[in-house]
Amino acid sequence: MSTMAVTQSALQRELKQSRPFPSVDAEALIGILRTSVLLERELNAVVATAGLTLPQYNVLRILRGAGPDGLPTLAIRDRMLDASPGVTRLLDKLEAAGRVRRERCSPDRRQVMCYITTAGLDVLTQLDPPLLAYDRRALDVLTDDEKEVLISLLDRIRAARD
Repeated sequence: MSTMAVTQSALQRELKQSRPFPSVDAEALIGILRTSVLLERELNAVVATAGLTLPQYNVLRILRGAGPDGLPTLAIRDRMLDASPGVTRLLDKLEAAGRVRRERCSPDRRQVMCYITTAGLDVLTQLDPPLLAYDRRALDVLTDDEKEVLISLLDRIRAARD
């Protein structure tokens, strides 16, 4: 009687998991999550060289994109990559470091407008080259065509959640 050897996937070996995943769906999802964690860890290391956390970098990136008109706090929260309920705390730290400026709006004093400062723009300019290099390096195992397919597949997954 012959027994067939069950081969482990790369993800099973990486996670030192002896049992197979319960389904291809579970393995795909865990693969996406594991990849995200690894890439985020590396990206955190890049932005940390400028004394920022990834969420702080994200806020500055959003405000740079908004230009001189700035954005209200809630709009920043809505544009964050990671839905963070602590956007006010992030803005507090960035303002204390002189990278963000906030102003209360005149007819609606509840609304706070946020603007990136010259210091905030300077830190992003400092990070642009290493982040561009990281972007290239992070996915260098894929061809441009494979990257386009990946983008399309991830777009479909996100669209199904909206």
